[in-house]
Amino acid sequence: MEHQENEYYVKRTQKDYSLSFKLQVVQEIESRELNLTQAALKYGIQSTSTIRTWLRKFGTLDRELQVKFTMEKTPEQRLMELEAKVRLLEKQKASLEKQLEFQQDKAIMFDIMIDIAEKEFNIPVRKKSVPEASNASKKKGQQP
Repeated sequence: MEHQENEYYVKRTQKDYSLSFKLQVVQEIESRELNLTQAALKYGIQSTSTIRTWLRKFGTLDRELQVKFTMEKTPEQRLMELEAKVRLLEKQKASLEKQLEFQQDKAIMFDIMIDIAEKEFNIPVRKKSVPEASNASKKKGQQP
C-alpha cells in the first residue's frame, strides 16, 4: 500500500483566508483541477458558497455562459409544471378563438354595411373582379 499524503486541511474561519489563498483556489477551480466540493474538502473551507463568492469576485471565467447547477425535478414537480403549461395554453387558445369569432363577426358587419351603402347611394364600393377579362388579356399576349 502506497503512502498517501494528507491533502486535507483543518476547517478554518473566514478571517484566515488571505487574498493569495483565495486566488489560488479560484485558479484551481477555473483550470478545472478541482470542483467546488473538492476544493472545499482539500482546503478545509466550510462552505462551497464561500468559494462561489470568491469566483464571482476574483474569477476570470464568464459564469453566465457555464451550465448552472440545478437540482433535478421530481416527476411530480415536472407533472405539475406541465399541467400549468397546459392550462395556460388552453386559456390562450380560448382567447384567440374569441378574437377570431369577433373578427369574423366584424367582417360580416362590414360586408352588410357595404351592401347597404351600395344600395342606398347607388355607388359601387367593391371592385368587380373580371376573371374573363384577365383570361382574354393572357390569350392576347400569347398570340403574335
